[in-house]
Amino acid sequence: MDNTFRFGPDVWLEFLDGVPLWSKIFGGTLLVVMIGTFAYAIIKGLMVWSANNSKSMLTKQAVVVSKRTEVWEGVGNTAPSTNYYITFELENGARMEFQMAAREFGLLVEKDEGEITYQGGRFMNFNRRMKGKYTQYV
Repeated sequence: MDNTFRFGPDVWLEFLDGVPLWSKIFGGTLLVVMIGTFAYAIIKGLMVWSANNSKSMLTKQAVVVSKRTEVWEGVGNTAPSTNYYITFELENGARMEFQMAAREFGLLVEKDEGEITYQGGRFMNFNRRMKGKYTQYV
């Protein structure tokens, strides 16, 4: 065997010469599934972002009707993460749930009334009405 370091696609694939065919098929399938999953997540995220950007920004009267959190446990040395959601009821009776940052979530309570601004499914801000005036929190 030659001790010189060689480059090229034929050299890189030499290690596969002794691998059984079923292992090559399984490994190739696994690689394709992983790349496909990442591609799907990226494309779906871009589609949601694009759809939200194509919508006009709306401001409507709304009431906070519920709050909820979703906690994702950390595994091993990773810290848990929390997603925060608030459901608003619009003046026409429609309800919309938005994900938001912890700071925004903490400043609002159920039955708060005010003006919500949103673009598609993206929460922009909520101006809470306090005794006839509006206070912007976000």
